[in-house]
Amino acid sequence: MHGRRGSEVVLRVPVGTEIRKVEGGELMADLSEVGKRVVVARGGSGGRGNVWFARAEYQAPRIAQRGQAGEELEVQLDLKLLADVGIVGLPNAGKSTLLRSISAARPKVAEYPFTTLEPALGVVDVGFDRFVVADIPGLIEGAHAGAGLGLDFLRHIERTRVLVHMLDGARPDPLSDMDAINSELKEYGDSLGARPQEVVVNKVDLPEVSERMSELQERFASRGMAPRFISAAGGEGTDELVQRLAQVLALGREGEPVVDAEPIRPQPLRRRFEVTAEDGGFQVEGERVVTFAEMMPVEVEEGRQELWRRLGRWGVIGALRRVGAQPGDRVRLGSVELELPG
Repeated sequence: MHGRRGSEVVLRVPVGTEIRKVEGGELMADLSEVGKRVVVARGGSGGRGNVWFARAEYQAPRIAQRGQAGEELEVQLDLKLLADVGIVGLPNAGKSTLLRSISAARPKVAEYPFTTLEPALGVVDVGFDRFVVADIPGLIEGAHAGAGLGLDFLRHIERTRVLVHMLDGARPDPLSDMDAINSELKEYGDSLGARPQEVVVNKVDLPEVSERMSELQERFASRGMAPRFISAAGGEGTDELVQRLAQVLALGREGEPVVDAEPIRPQPLRRRFEVTAEDGGFQVEGERVVTFAEMMPVEVEEGRQELWRRLGRWGVIGALRRVGAQPGDRVRLGSVELELPG
């Protein structure tokens, strides 16, 4: 007889989820595409029924294997948003207002810092093309080390290809504000510090900002920069910004490698084994032989005989004898301990 095969346990997660082992932090998979699947923990093989053990001289076996225990693994699921453009800047710089202006997204907007407490996504249409923009909540000094909710926010910028660096033109020194945010990006990871940026000075609709535009242009020009001056609230300069972002993204897409979305499959059990002497006996290591031994009903004589017959065919008994094992010696295979037969 054969037992029923266990059903798969499928955990559905949002696109953009990374899977890491809790122990060691190893990245197992990056589910960055719709429909991508990965095997995180493999279920155990089903035990063979009594018919499988039948042979010419043993036509009515009364033994059957137990099912193999499945793998156990503790993993961490980390969602990183998938967006083409990320808007970064200090709190209350006007990032959410810009997102509302150029897309159909409706993030909360208010006149106080930290209005946005979680990233918001908006789709921007440009002719027959479109791209996704993420409004990243305001960053503060020390964000790379976890100050405020910095780490929660910075991880969502990792996948963006272009950054819009939003500066508040009404602040005393927008240039210093830009340096502070860029420093946080670089401290978080070199790749973020080198990410292409479109620097934008916001709030030109305010008189105090429009009056100092020439001064700000000169200061940025001394750094070799020519920021865009916009009004996210009034829409001034936002269309030109969108067109520029579409151009930058189009150039970046040329020559991109095709991502292989094939599911990752578990490896079959390896046939290799090793035999070593230990205090009071011998140990056999190897996925195939240990798994087979742990599934066999060795508590009954028929089960023990069948196990040793199979191990003899695989060369395990010969290897034990070559390292000095004698009949009656204890042999350990995983959680199974037996005496080597004569």
